[in-house]
Amino acid sequence: MELQPESDKQEAIRPTQFIVHSIVAPWTARRTYEYWRDSTNLESHFGVDYEGTVGQYIGTETRADANAGANRRSDGTGAVSAETASNTKATDPWNAKQIEDLIAIGVWLHQRHGIPLRICRSHSDPGFGYHSMFPQWSTSGTACPGKARIAQFKTVVFPGIVARATNKPSPTPPKETPMPLTDADLKLLATKDGFFPAPRDAADYSPDKKKAGHYWSLGTHLQAQSEGVRATRRELAALSAAVTALAGQVGKGADTATVVAAVQKAIADAVIKVDVDINSKES
Repeated sequence: MELQPESDKQEAIRPTQFIVHSIVAPWTARRTYEYWRDSTNLESHFGVDYEGTVGQYIGTETRADANAGANRRSDGTGAVSAETASNTKATDPWNAKQIEDLIAIGVWLHQRHGIPLRICRSHSDPGFGYHSMFPQWSTSGTACPGKARIAQFKTVVFPGIVARATNKPSPTPPKETPMPLTDADLKLLATKDGFFPAPRDAADYSPDKKKAGHYWSLGTHLQAQSEGVRATRRELAALSAAVTALAGQVGKGADTATVVAAVQKAIADAVIKVDVDINSKES
């Protein structure tokens, strides 16, 4: 999911650090890409969502702008960044899929760029870290990626990177505690404009991202799917009724008008029955 023109126009770096973040939104890797592309001049190299999908937006030897003073230093070194999906307060821990992705990215960066297997000792020291570790990595201060994830970074993620990179047994991850979505998470999923692109065949679809009709809320998507299922059930019932009615007229010598009338009545009765069934179940 390459960001342009950033990928081609931003300065080159020599990667010496890997810094992990929480984006404070339960976004997919694709939605994070759309946010970087459409809503801000900032970006990370990677995005990791709850389902274990990793998006890459910038090459790891090109500057990305998620780490303030660590983006690119005067000597040409810089940090690789990964944003990870979180709840809207950044209080939830990484799930098992996110942990696996962060470990895999960290091992690859060690192998590809030689990032040393240690936690950064200063803001410019090569190694691995998290966003709030040093003030030089944030323009206005931050708690990112949150207390729960900082603890996981120290006890699971970084030890996992070292273990896998050196072919040693990985530490046993702590048992996950289910974290239900908060009211704020649900509100974001249900109502935030731009969270889901509208279907291109929708009557109100607009190709302009800034106009109503380009994005639908989650509720609108679910309503459209429900209506589509209903329409399909009506069509199937009508088709079945038509076939049955036609079969019933075979061999009776009925004229065309009689056959058509029988088929039309069968279709109408079938559609009414489907509507009654649906409405009675909903009520």
